[in-house]
Amino acid sequence: MMKTKDIVEKLQNSYKNTEIKKDHSACRKPQNSEVKKIIQLTKDLVFPGYFTNGFVVDSLCNRKLTKKVNKLRKVLRKQILYSRLYLTDEQDKSIFADESCELCQAYFNAIPQIREEIALDVEAHYQGDPAAFNRDQVIISYPGIYAILIYRIAHTLDNLGVRVIPRMMAEFAHRETGIDINPKAMIGKSFFIDHGTGVVIGETAVIGDNVKIYQGVTLGAMSLRKGKKLKGIKRHPTIENDVTIYSNASILGGDTVIGENSVIGSNVLVMKSIPKNSIVTNKEPELELRSNIKNESI
Repeated sequence: MMKTKDIVEKLQNSYKNTEIKKDHSACRKPQNSEVKKIIQLTKDLVFPGYFTNGFVVDSLCNRKLTKKVNKLRKVLRKQILYSRLYLTDEQDKSIFADESCELCQAYFNAIPQIREEIALDVEAHYQGDPAAFNRDQVIISYPGIYAILIYRIAHTLDNLGVRVIPRMMAEFAHRETGIDINPKAMIGKSFFIDHGTGVVIGETAVIGDNVKIYQGVTLGAMSLRKGKKLKGIKRHPTIENDVTIYSNASILGGDTVIGENSVIGSNVLVMKSIPKNSIVTNKEPELELRSNIKNESI
């Protein structure tokens, strides 16, 4: 058995020989466990009682609301501060304490709007899915709503200029639901993701109001061969209002626009713009039917 000192020596040699470049200052980075707390506490403010052991209520009493707000403020302020310190070479780090407080307050100011937006998403899921028993079921159990809520939280923080944390949130939702929504994507009102597994929505995608998409849909880029040279360029499609995109369809390219009130069928690959009021499907494949019994034909 290799001795501990030999293992340590090998690791030290590895650190010397293979440097993994760090793009950050020598300080604590945002923490996954604390970012999850931000999501959970915000969920509790958006949907009172839905994700606790208590009763579902229309609103929280002042005492409980104050307690949750203060808890969220403490966690959020610290993680925003870590995210700011993490990517700066500024020597006077004291300025970021006040900045993190201001960003934290701006986030709290945005929560009522998040509640308005997610309420429309819940209604879109309830009205659009005949299997939905009631709106409570949608909130508690639908992966699409869970992923969209985390997107709206992450998108709000990203718009405020918070770095690192929004993408951590998006990847947490991705792991939990199989739905990958970049926090920089622009998504309108009453968004409906049915089933959801395998959905990918890229960074520069733009989605209008009343859009419905199914599992396996990709709103992606045409090619990433140029890598970082494409940074800042619109690479993902625009989906206009009232569009439905069925399972496993791929819509690619920053210049691709799907016109309003269009339907994109299953397994379709779209790399050019589609006019409004269109239906796009593949030609029906030819089926071959054979008997499963040897020497017997149909």
